[in-house]
Amino acid sequence: MAGVWNFGPNGVFSLDQLPKGKKALLVHTATNQVVSSYTSLEQILRQLGWERYNGGGPDFLQFHKPPTIDLISLPRDFSRFGSVQMFDIVVKCPNTFHVKDV
Repeated sequence: MAGVWNFGPNGVFSLDQLPKGKKALLVHTATNQVVSSYTSLEQILRQLGWERYNGGGPDFLQFHKPPTIDLISLPRDFSRFGSVQMFDIVVKCPNTFHVKDV
């Protein structure tokens, strides 16, 4: 369920859903390359000082950046990698990634 929540004049929130078929892509800003696998994402994250974290259970792939408390949690199945996780990465890795709607 992707979209934008709006606060209406009657005081009720409503979800304006994105049109079907719209997809978000995570783009590495320096190279302008789309992140198409966890392998390519992990290579970039490692260059930024992130390490694989093994405390998330079998359903998650996690990365931690010492000495901070930052943790990136991703679904282990790349096909479930969505805009929520993409924006989490953008916030935790400023000026490194951006999300593009296609």
